[in-house]
Amino acid sequence: MNNKTDENIVWHKQTVEKEDRVRLLSQKPSILWFTGLSASGKSTIANAVEAELFRMQRKTYLLDGDNVRHGLNKDLGFSEMNRVENIRRVGEVSKLFVDAGLIVLTAFISPFKSDRQIASSLVKYDEFIEIFIDTPISICEQRDPKGLYKKAREGGLKNFTGIDSPYEEPENPQIHIRTDKHSIQECVDIIINYLIKFGYIEGNLEYAI
Repeated sequence: MNNKTDENIVWHKQTVEKEDRVRLLSQKPSILWFTGLSASGKSTIANAVEAELFRMQRKTYLLDGDNVRHGLNKDLGFSEMNRVENIRRVGEVSKLFVDAGLIVLTAFISPFKSDRQIASSLVKYDEFIEIFIDTPISICEQRDPKGLYKKAREGGLKNFTGIDSPYEEPENPQIHIRTDKHSIQECVDIIINYLIKFGYIEGNLEYAI
């Protein structure tokens, strides 16, 4: 892949800038990066968090792994190289949402630390919130809503994270969620509390944990 920018391409400065959008929306834009094994609960929790933010009249957008592969990343397979490119594109799109002043939620396995670090580096240090949805693989396999673990165990699905492809756990995530210890609502409360506590949104720390 050629990473060199064409010398004829010049950045076009816009009249309306990020700071203007932030003032208009009255929120601190950020990426809530949900990472974890397949069937860990990433999409379920991210969806519930967005619903709560919407109820609070916050401006958001949710990028889900499967949904993105229906359009933006439909040309990518599941080789290691393609998975790296999948996350690179998601990171770039998320950066645009942050520039628009939104709180963007991303629900992707994103198994490699280096890829998550690259996504983090695209925005300011406090605009990237890594949320580790930590669910034991045994529970993920019990859930297995799409039958992917079963297929992978039988050899019908290659490069499947947790089976024949590694998952590199976050070392210092801003938020660490144990879904085997908390209900969906408790997980939502933990995340909303974090956003309020650190000034991403306004609200009262009244959510039960």
